[in-house]
Amino acid sequence: MTSPTFTAILADDEDLPRAELRRMLAAAWPALQIVAECEHGPAAVEAIDTHRPDVAFLDIRMPGMSGLDVARAASGRCHAVFTTAYDSHAVEAFDAGAVDYLLKPVSGERLAHTVERLRERLAAQTAAPDIDALVERLRAQIAPRGSGAPLRWISASVGDTIKMFAIDEVLFFQSDEKYTRVVTAADEAHIRKPLKEIAEGLDPEAFWQVHRGAIVRATAIARAQRDELGRITLHLKGHAEKLAVSQAYGWRFKPM
Repeated sequence: MTSPTFTAILADDEDLPRAELRRMLAAAWPALQIVAECEHGPAAVEAIDTHRPDVAFLDIRMPGMSGLDVARAASGRCHAVFTTAYDSHAVEAFDAGAVDYLLKPVSGERLAHTVERLRERLAAQTAAPDIDALVERLRAQIAPRGSGAPLRWISASVGDTIKMFAIDEVLFFQSDEKYTRVVTAADEAHIRKPLKEIAEGLDPEAFWQVHRGAIVRATAIARAQRDELGRITLHLKGHAEKLAVSQAYGWRFKPM
């Protein structure tokens, strides 16, 4: 009797760890079909929507959208395995009954154990767990990597003038070709720093990425409006401009 074919996606912004995991999975689970490899969170959500994999191997720390956010967006639709470079004390935050984790560098023994658990769940047709609450607990317990100081001010050159914007006054940041547009209720300017770099200095609880090219201050959102096709548009307080929410970030606006 032919063994059932299961599918997976790999999401990691670093090429070498992703390639190594693919190689190790080919040895540990030859029948597993890798249907997509992703370099950032939004691409992983799109791959899950498109391919509907059985398993998603997600690096916790990725640009644009963390592995935790991807897992939350895909909650209940596929089994999640987190890959992480955090130390053994930090990974105690994981509840092995709901999700698995692989500590980098991934060991063959640990991967074999994870594969065995996944195969048992899939063979038993165990539904992928709803892990929204778990993801929030993990987010609270695992400290962000890096110790850089958070952004407090943004300076922008406009002709021979330097404009200063307090972070607390910024409504949203938006990619604009080679620049990033900084918008407040009363003013705006363009800076040369890319949106990805700005995002690293922002508090992710205060500023939400809602599109690959847009980050908005959560308290600046007046309402989120969904059209007949399911597309979400944000209306802002103190500004007439509207922001589109991409499918990858629609999970933020699910009804409570």
